[in-house]
Amino acid sequence: MDDGDPRRVLRGATYRGDGAAVVEALGRLESSACLQLGGDGLVLALDQQVVGSEDLADRWIARLRDRDGEGDAELADQIAARLGAPSPMLRPLPVELDALADVLEGDPTSPGGRIDLATGDVWPIFADFLTDMADDEDEEREWLEVPCYGSRPAYRDMEAFIATIDREVRREALETAIQGRGAFRRFKDSLAEDERTRWHGFSEERRRGRARAWLADQGFSVGPRRV
Repeated sequence: MDDGDPRRVLRGATYRGDGAAVVEALGRLESSACLQLGGDGLVLALDQQVVGSEDLADRWIARLRDRDGEGDAELADQIAARLGAPSPMLRPLPVELDALADVLEGDPTSPGGRIDLATGDVWPIFADFLTDMADDEDEEREWLEVPCYGSRPAYRDMEAFIATIDREVRREALETAIQGRGAFRRFKDSLAEDERTRWHGFSEERRRGRARAWLADQGFSVGPRRV
C-alpha cells in the first residue's frame, strides 16, 4: 500500500474494518473529495467507538447535507443514526458499492445482475451464471435483481467534472474529447496527471452515491461487511 495516497489508505482501512486507521486517514484528506467513501469508513469507526469519530461525524453529516448529491442524504442519515438520531427504516446489507455500481452502470447490452440477500454478494448475470444457479439450492436463496442503466450516468460525470476545471483552455479541450464515439477513452487519454487523480476520486464518489441511492430505493442500506 502506498502511504503517500491517503485515499488508497482510507479505502484499505475501510475494507479491513480498521476504524482507527479510517479516522487517521480522514485527517489527511480534503473531506469534499471523499464524503461517500469516508462516510462508509466513518460508520464502522463509530461502531467501534474510535476516539475522534464522533467529532468527524458531526462535520461529515453537515457536509453531506450541504452537498446533497445522490446518496448523500442516505449516508448522512446512516451516520446520524450512529449518534442517536432515528434510524432509517432500511434493512442493512453488506454490499460492496463499487461492485454494485459496476453492474448498474455496465455494458448497456448486459441483463444486469443480482444481489444475494443472505451474503450481500453482487453477481453480474451471465449465461453460464444462470445455468449454474438453476438448481435446487438457488431456489432457496433470496435475491435482489439489479438492472443495468448503461454508461449515460458516467458520461454525465465527465461533463460535471469538466465544469469544475478553472482553465478555459483545458475545459474546451476536454469538452471536445467527449464528443462522439470513443468519448470515454479520449477523455481519459486527454487528462493531465493532476486531473486524472482528481477524476478518479470524483468519479468514485458519484458512482458510490448513485449505487447507495438505488439500494435505499429498494429498501436497503449498506451494512457492515462480513470478514
